[in-house]
Amino acid sequence: MPSASLILGHPHRRIDGVAKVTGTATFALDEAIPRLAHAVVVTSPIGQGRIRSIDTRAAFGIDGVLEILTWENVGDAIRPVGHVLGGGYANSTLCPLASPVIHYAGQIVALVAAHTREAAQEAAARLAIRYETAAPGVYSLDDARLAPRALADLKDDYADPQVGDTLQGLAASVAYVDACYATPIQHHNPIELPGTTCVWEGDRLTVYEPTRFVGAVRHGLAAQLGIDADHIRVIARFIGGHFGSKLGLSQYTAPVALAARRIGRPLTLQIGRRDSFTVATHRTETRHRVQLGADARGHFTALVHEAGAATSRFDLFAMEGVDVTSALYRCPNVRTREHIAQVDRNTPGPMRAPPEVPYLFALESAVDELAHRLGRDPIELRRINDTRRDTVSGKPFTTRPLMRCFDAGAAAFGWTGGPRATGGPGAALRPAARRDGDWLIGRGCASAARPVKTAAAMVRVTLCADGCAGVATAHHEIGNGLTTLLAMTLADRLGWRVDAVHVQLGDTALPPAGLSGGSATSTSLVNALGQACAQIRDRLLAAATRDGGALAGSTRDALRFADGAIRHADGRALPLATLLADAFGGRIDITFTYLPAGADAALIGKLERGIAQLSTPRRDKLAWAFGAQFVEVRVHALTGQIRVPRMVGAFAAGRILNPLAARAQVEGGMVWGLGSALLECTDIDARTGHYPNASLGDYLVPCAADVGELSALFVDDDDREVNPEGVKGLGEIGIIGVNAAIANAVFDATGKRIRRLPIRCEDLL
Repeated sequence: MPSASLILGHPHRRIDGVAKVTGTATFALDEAIPRLAHAVVVTSPIGQGRIRSIDTRAAFGIDGVLEILTWENVGDAIRPVGHVLGGGYANSTLCPLASPVIHYAGQIVALVAAHTREAAQEAAARLAIRYETAAPGVYSLDDARLAPRALADLKDDYADPQVGDTLQGLAASVAYVDACYATPIQHHNPIELPGTTCVWEGDRLTVYEPTRFVGAVRHGLAAQLGIDADHIRVIARFIGGHFGSKLGLSQYTAPVALAARRIGRPLTLQIGRRDSFTVATHRTETRHRVQLGADARGHFTALVHEAGAATSRFDLFAMEGVDVTSALYRCPNVRTREHIAQVDRNTPGPMRAPPEVPYLFALESAVDELAHRLGRDPIELRRINDTRRDTVSGKPFTTRPLMRCFDAGAAAFGWTGGPRATGGPGAALRPAARRDGDWLIGRGCASAARPVKTAAAMVRVTLCADGCAGVATAHHEIGNGLTTLLAMTLADRLGWRVDAVHVQLGDTALPPAGLSGGSATSTSLVNALGQACAQIRDRLLAAATRDGGALAGSTRDALRFADGAIRHADGRALPLATLLADAFGGRIDITFTYLPAGADAALIGKLERGIAQLSTPRRDKLAWAFGAQFVEVRVHALTGQIRVPRMVGAFAAGRILNPLAARAQVEGGMVWGLGSALLECTDIDARTGHYPNASLGDYLVPCAADVGELSALFVDDDDREVNPEGVKGLGEIGIIGVNAAIANAVFDATGKRIRRLPIRCEDLL
């Protein structure tokens, strides 16, 4: 763990904030490119079938139309590649415009390029495409025709966690829960829509695209088009949100690149909001059955978690989550089972805290149900079953501050325990104990937990005698404050001014880094930069203390980097500008490769080839971030309207590097958790596979008016084993558990246990 920091750990405003709010920040599709043509996509209105014919004559009759791509003139010009989370590059292995077969509603069937977007849109509307529909597809997990398959039978590297005898454990319980829970399809809906701009200069291609993994786009596009990856450059300096979408190589990038090459002009495409529901990814729906038993003292005797999720016909995508639910509490008898069902829709993808949001909704709802049946406060039930190690694997946690999160959150929230029980063990607690006129008041809580992930990364660090410094890596600024965090890290380690550090991100011309996801950005990049700065410090100190140097004979313990100089405890100081000019020719420039401790060295090769690879920081222990969510709800007794006047979250996520940005991160996650509980749901037409509410007018997301008082606090988590910088990542922990806490609060207010999200007023009437 590094010594006390002068900058890290203290709040700092975003150094790119002014550029963003004044509109001078250049996002991918803002690039000013001469002779830029415009493209639009045409998507399938049917869910299953094939294209019988395509008549392009009327479309080509529109003035300004340059090219129309369909399966008839693309075919095998675009080659298939694997899924980005399976050692490939794409967010869907379905090869675009490869055949007349329609696999799902919203599949891209044509791309039109024209001088203007308006001309392209008009031509797209005049395309005469005749379809032959097949028998209705299977579009939902609720379809009785589905035949789910065990994930353990489909993936060689997966096994369902289990230990002990759950039948015996349930038989020994004095109270138990046996309930089914459901979460819906949800879409990311960032403000910045997906799209791409492709520019050819001879045989070299530059792609401007909002993506969270420029390396995957570069190498995947090279494989699809059959060209050298060295001839492709991908740029995404700023990203206007992704939350898991914009995952890897998209379905539209190769067609745009192909069309741009054919027309001999730069070509840009921005996907519309409605098409983004099927062109981008989504959080798939899940179904859960949880059986949870406890003895008279409240100790869990058995946990059974059976979970199912949906994926597409052509991708075996699964974000399994029972590894978290099986390890969160002490329980001697555990059995889990993951199922996957393939439906006729586009491939889903990760969405902020991919497995934990739906899986912990089920578990944390069941824990609350069991607490009421036992007549115990739900926090105390969790405390009784707190554990220092995973019961299934036997591995200890590096740190385990879960109950400290509950203690801090309960104090801030004013939690006074659940209502009094009406009887002994096995009796239900009496809900609806608080009322304010027609408003029923309820309070709920839930745990948040997420394993720490990390990845290999490369970073280039530059120091110059003129007072400038630079950090460069191909990672991405998605709005999480990475630019500021990297500048703070360099300034902290080398005594530089934060505003004198120039950070370059999101460009494959820079040293490669992995995807932006898994809350692994800070765990990877800050550690990489911290170790790179340590190497530079060693070189600077060696030069400063050598014979004849200004600080000759000084011990390193007496020296520190601050205010642009190496300073001695006796008051002497050597300006870094002087040292750089005299000993290093005015400049130090190093590129450092970070490989997480215990990780396979093959990660470096995968990183350089644009293959996504996240790993856990320890194999012998579990390194997790934790949190506790508290909410108060008000439910109108006559209308069922739900309001959330108060939310408090307490989080332990290792070392907090920039408290200002960190608090914004987790508060944003908490708001999104409210959306997960009460608002967000992508409807699906079971007859056609269409998403009828594919717009921000109909797909509901939370806004400022939906949240009353909101506060997040951080609990000290001094983890000296997770990584050298002691960070665990904050991108996803804030959203986890909020949906369960709200559902538990709704029960506390009304006595109605809602096990299917989102909770709507009609559920309470």
